[in-house]
Formats: sequence, C-alpha cells, structure tokens
Amino acid sequence: MNPAYGRLAGLLAAGLLATAIPAVSAIPAAATGPEVVTTASGELRGSAADGVRAFRGIPYAAPPVGDLRWTSPRPAAPWTGVRDATESGAACAQPTGYPIGVPSENEDCLYLDVTTPARVKTKLPVIVWIHGGSLMYGTGDMYGPARLASAGAVVVSMNYRLGVMGFLTSPALGGSGGFGLEDQQAALRWVRANIAAFGGDPGNVTIMGQSGGGYAVCGHLVSPASKGLFHRAIVQSAPCATGGSRTRADAEAESARVIKQVACDEAGDVAACLRAVPAAKLLAAYGAFVEPRPVAGTGLLPRTPAQALRSGRFNRVPVLVGVNHDEERGMIAGQELAPGGRPMRAGEYEPAIRKEFGADAAAVLKRYPLRAYGSAGEALAAVRTDHAWATPTLDTARLLSRWTPTRMYEFAEKDTPWFAGYPATSFPVRAQHMAELPYLFDLKLFEKLPPRQERLAGRIIGSWVRFAASGDPGWPRFGERDRHVRSLTAGTWKRAAFERDHAYGFWAGLTR
Repeated sequence: MNPAYGRLAGLLAAGLLATAIPAVSAIPAAATGPEVVTTASGELRGSAADGVRAFRGIPYAAPPVGDLRWTSPRPAAPWTGVRDATESGAACAQPTGYPIGVPSENEDCLYLDVTTPARVKTKLPVIVWIHGGSLMYGTGDMYGPARLASAGAVVVSMNYRLGVMGFLTSPALGGSGGFGLEDQQAALRWVRANIAAFGGDPGNVTIMGQSGGGYAVCGHLVSPASKGLFHRAIVQSAPCATGGSRTRADAEAESARVIKQVACDEAGDVAACLRAVPAAKLLAAYGAFVEPRPVAGTGLLPRTPAQALRSGRFNRVPVLVGVNHDEERGMIAGQELAPGGRPMRAGEYEPAIRKEFGADAAAVLKRYPLRAYGSAGEALAAVRTDHAWATPTLDTARLLSRWTPTRMYEFAEKDTPWFAGYPATSFPVRAQHMAELPYLFDLKLFEKLPPRQERLAGRIIGSWVRFAASGDPGWPRFGERDRHVRSLTAGTWKRAAFERDHAYGFWAGLTR
C-alpha cells in the first residue's frame, strides 16, 4: 500500500488528536520604496507580487538555543543595513512524516511573516494567524495569506516552539510549561510595536487560529500576559470549553518519561543535561502522537479556559467561534487509507460505541442507530463530531456570550476539496476537520477549489476581514435568548438548525 496513505492517517490523527520591544519608527514610503520598511530592530526589504507585499523571515525573538532552550523568549537582536526579508524562517523542530508539518530539528525558528495589500492604506485591520497542528506540527508560511491581505487586512503568521521544545514541563527547568504560547505573545508584542510600519493598526489586532492554533487562541483569551495584545479573536474548530490546557501533574508525568528516555533523570544537573541533548533525540523520545497544552494554574495560565469563561475572568474581546459540520469524517476516512486499513464494517460499530461510551453506550446507540447512516464509518463520525466538537463548541459560545460579543458559525459545505494526491474514500468527507482552511488560505495540501467553491471562499474571507475590521462578520450575535449559528455553504447563508442537527439536547443531558 502507498506509504502516503499512512501519512494521511497520521495527519488526520494529529489534527485531532518578555521584555517590551521599543516602539517602531515608521518612515515615509517615498524615502525607502514600497518594499522597504523600518522596524524597531532595523530595516527590512520584502517583495511585491500578485497584488500583495510580503516581508518574510522577520526575527521576533532571540533563537531559543543553548542556555535559552526552555526559557521565556528574549528580544531579537537588532541589525544594521537593510535585512533581506524575502524568505520565511526555518520550521520549528517537529517530528517527521506528516503532510501538515515540515520535518525539522531546527531550534532557531522564532520568525514571522507579514503580508499586506500592494497598495497599503494606513491603519488596516491586522490578523495574526496561529497555525494548527496539535501544537506539534506546522509552520506559519504553509498557509498562503494573499487572499486575506487582498481583502483589506495586514496578515501576520509566525513559527513558535512546538511539542517537546515548546511544552516540556519539569521542576528542573522552571518556567511556565507553555513556552510555545509565550512565543506567540512575543510575536504579538512585536506586532504592537512594529505593525504600523506595514500599514496595520496596532489598536485593531485579531488573533485567529484553527485546531491546535485555536486552542492557543483560547489560551490568549485566558492569559493575563496576553491582555491588551489583541482586540478580537477567531476560534476555529477548538472548543475552549473542553480543551486548551492540562494539569501540571499530567505535564510533568509526560515530561518525566522523556527525561528518563534521554538518560537525564539521574543527572546532577537535569536542566543542563536536557539542554545538551540533540533535538533529534528529544523529538524521538517525546513521540509523534502527543497533544501538548500549556499548564493551567500558572502565572501564564491561572485558570483553565473553561474556568475562565465560566467566571468571566478572561480578556473580554469580541469573538467569532465556529466548528465544521462533519469534523470527524476525515479522521474515520483516513483510517481506511492507512497501511492495512479498510472501511469500517457494520459489525464493528456497536463494539466501538460500547468501548468509547461505556454505561452511556445504549443511549448513544439508540440516538445514533446504524440504519440511519450510509455506513458504519459515517455513523461513528456523526457520534464523535456531535459529542467532541459540536456540543462543546456551542457550550463555548454560550459561555463567551455571557460576557462579550460573540458570533458563531458552522462551516457546512458538502462539496469540499480532498487532500491533493490521495484517493477517494468510501464515503464523502464533506466539512471535515480542516476543510475550511483552503477557503481562507492558499494551501497546497488540498485540491484546487472549483469556481463555485472559489466564490464561497471569497465570501468567507470577506466575512473574516469584516469581523477583524469591525467585530461584525455580517450575521446576528449569539446570545442565550437567540443562539444564532450561521451556516456557511456555497448556497444561501442562513441560520443553522445546529442544536437539532447535532443532538445538542441529548449530549447536554448525557453529561450532566
């Protein structure tokens, strides 16, 4: 079997599965030309093409190498002359073999990219994209932002420490247990200090993330250190009500396993031992199917996102939160394409439900009978989507809306592109996890959008940029009296029958 099938299964599993910087000194465009800007650290020369200007590989923090490994980010060193900014920075260290990531052992990776419209107007809304990948995989430059920028925004994307380099937690190391989240905060401080030179409004910054990046947005909503660094938030496929953090005990247990495996557990100076271990050895010890999160109960993250949203003790900014209608279809379909994989058989559905839901299995089987679906895989995907994604996302919107303006959407298009180069599966994947991304970004991971879907992409991008500019994507606010969820499809956008479609009442009653 094609080994790419296994990589796809890994991709789908992985998807689920500071010192202040001085203010920027902007210089007139006439003095430097449209591709040169001056930042607090020095001058940058970018490039212009296809209606946008791009400035790539900008250091926003010092390389976290040597003694700076597993420490809070420090300011980047200034430079003299004009720095070339036409190539993105290296991918942060991450495991090998998954299309959503870029295999790397590089630790000098704290760089960001800025993309603007070709004709820059002053004080454009700023969108800071935090890439997904379970906080284990990915790079910012994988997601081409030209269409978002062309719609009238300054778009920033960054690389940040992932996996073992970003979230190893040990008393020997000290720190927050969330260095990856701290890196993102350093990037946001860089934006506040410098983005005006690129035509962006430092007083109108929207943070935006999907999956692992969405959980990072949940973290910024909660973290006191993120206060004032952003003014709106977009959370895609990351229900803050059930994720975004872990306990110190869990994080330290995970890290103790790694420390022992790299033979640093009995060292006289555990921290020094760990900082001397090659990145490749640390990556192998950590593993490929871990889903790290920042540690709650720290100065960085005093409460879990759920606790913070319930109490109102979070950074209250307008939020656009959403989920895909068929989140789990891609995960189930991907299992078919793994080495030795095949479509799920009818007789395997009930045992899978009983194993997953225990005492509640009979109720789940009654609510989701196999006969109501085209296949066992589709049935299991429906159960998991409603339980793990739709229900907690609606709960997240309900909690947010008590304290701050909230909009909710459901991406529900059925005719979505599949992963480029992979065969079709036994059932349509529709609005699976990640399916909305090729509508927002130029993303080589997916097949090209046909014209009808390109039009939908333009509508979604317009709504996202409108939200970044004004806090209103173009549909009513979500509230307890009117739980409005807008359905985004290639047809007419209308109110989704969300609670009925995803059996919200059933799951809410089951978990009480």
